[in-house]
Amino acid sequence: MSKNASAVKKFRISLRNKRRNKSYKSAVKTLTKKCVSSLASKLKINNSYEYILELSVLYKKIDKAVSKGVLHKNNGARKKSLLAKAVKNLVA
Repeated sequence: MSKNASAVKKFRISLRNKRRNKSYKSAVKTLTKKCVSSLASKLKINNSYEYILELSVLYKKIDKAVSKGVLHKNNGARKKSLLAKAVKNLVA
């Protein structure tokens, strides 16, 4: 461990950012898996309104992660695009 005060502070900041980034990434992954797994069952029931709500929550979480700098903007756009494509393929 460094004795330099600025190095110690930088280390603490990196740990804080690591925790924040991990929580956002974990939430995005969890919501994505939840939406994709429930997509087929929701379409069988013909209750797409609930799925649209789940999808909007996921989009909001991805946008929040992009705005916080956790995800790159192209990465967030790619995730949303793949979700939209999956919905379109299963609906059609």
